[in-house]
Amino acid sequence: MVKIPFTPSIYEHAARLIGRSPWDVSRDRDLLFSGHRAAYLRYHHDPIVVGIDIYNLEAEAYGAVICEPHGNGIPAITVPYCTTLEQALDLPPFDPLDDGRIAMAIDAGRQLQDEFPDADVRIPVAGPFSIAFNLRGINDLCLDAVLRPDDTARMLMRLAENQHVLCQAIVDSGLDVAFFESAAAPPILSPSQFHELEMPALGRALAIAESAVGHPVPCIVGGDTYPVLHDILSTGTTYIICNVETDQKTLVQQVRQQSPKVKVRVNMNPSVVVGHSHSAICQEIDRILDLTAGCENCLMGTGALPYETLPENIDLIKRYLED
Repeated sequence: MVKIPFTPSIYEHAARLIGRSPWDVSRDRDLLFSGHRAAYLRYHHDPIVVGIDIYNLEAEAYGAVICEPHGNGIPAITVPYCTTLEQALDLPPFDPLDDGRIAMAIDAGRQLQDEFPDADVRIPVAGPFSIAFNLRGINDLCLDAVLRPDDTARMLMRLAENQHVLCQAIVDSGLDVAFFESAAAPPILSPSQFHELEMPALGRALAIAESAVGHPVPCIVGGDTYPVLHDILSTGTTYIICNVETDQKTLVQQVRQQSPKVKVRVNMNPSVVVGHSHSAICQEIDRILDLTAGCENCLMGTGALPYETLPENIDLIKRYLED
């Protein structure tokens, strides 16, 4: 059995480790630091992505309102901030040091980096479609893409260009960028829409991030990405993910043939990771080891760990892989 690096994705799950709700931790710098500190001390994962509701940061900085969820739910935007496409077309850049919670996340990240100097601490940066998803709402955004594709492409490019200030603020703090764009994955966008509307803005956003940090950044697009794999690889990213929603075996083989130096994080089925069957977890690990056998540059991931995930499940995965 070949050893494979294990990289769990810990956002709202960090709140569970300090016995607080995702809402509380997402709004408080000290709790945000404490939650991710506790997670790193337990899991020693790489990277540490400092956030809870990672796709909300930019939209909130633009002015959107995050609603407090019931219990341990994930904070979300329920009312679109931009009621028309024209509003989104004219958005000026936000101030990452003054608007929303971005400065709080950066401060917590700096403290984590100070305490764990060997850790890879990153601040989440959303791609243009994921920001538009929160600003316009999914229904209006999908209508925009169908009825006004040229204007939608211009809006996405505006949102991509505006990310320069965020990437620069992260670099100025001594931290790195974690780039996420999962809202754009099929079937939300068709492969042709992804190519025509999303790709120019996605490529620009990744180029801005790369220019700021001095190296290519991972392009995290979840969902069924095999139909748009060629486009994703054409961005020059050196790290992608392979979610359970896609044809994982075929995607891994295609990347090996087309771009063998690109790292592929193959995610476990989240319903198995969060479940209570240790045998099912071990079977899921074996499934991924089988489909990545002989493939270099593969990692094993979990997808975003739900708050409810038992820490013992992650301990089990680590032990099973190390044995």
